[in-house]
Amino acid sequence: MKKNQLIIFISVILLVLTSTFPSTAQLATKKVLTLEAAKKLAAFAESEAMKNKWTMVIAVVDDGANLVYLERMDGTQIGSIEIAQQKARTAIMFKRPTKTYQERVQSGATFILKLPNVIPVEGGLPIIIDNQYIGAIGVSGGSSDQDGVVANKALDAFLSQ
Repeated sequence: MKKNQLIIFISVILLVLTSTFPSTAQLATKKVLTLEAAKKLAAFAESEAMKNKWTMVIAVVDDGANLVYLERMDGTQIGSIEIAQQKARTAIMFKRPTKTYQERVQSGATFILKLPNVIPVEGGLPIIIDNQYIGAIGVSGGSSDQDGVVANKALDAFLSQ
C-alpha cells in the first residue's frame, strides 16, 4: 500500500470510529446531599428530640448509603450509634421507610429478618428531592415510635424550607 493510500485508509478508519462514538456523552443531572444539608436535617431532628426531652442518635447517609453526618446527643446509649446508621442505610438502599419492614414483620413476614442490610424498626426515612433519592435519615435512641416521630418531623421541616 502506498503512503497516500495508507493515509486515506487511516483517515477513513478514524472518521468511522469518531462518528460511531458520540463526542459528548449524555450525562444525567443528579441532586447531591451536601454536608450542610445533612447538618440542617440533623438540627431539625435534634430540635424535635429536645422538645420532647428525648436523647437520640441522628445519622444522615448519601444515596450510596455512605455516612455523611452523625450526631449523638448527650446521654444517648452507645448502641444507638450503629442502629441509627443502619436505619438510614436500610431506608436508602431499599428506597422506603424502615417502618414498612417493621409493619411487615409484625404481620408475620418474618423472612424479612433474614434479608441483608435490613433493620425492620421505625426511624429510617429516605430523602427524596424532585423524585430523586439523595440520601436518608436514621434516628435511634427512644422507642421505635419516638424515633419515627423525630425522623418524620425533621424530614418534613427540611423539605418545607
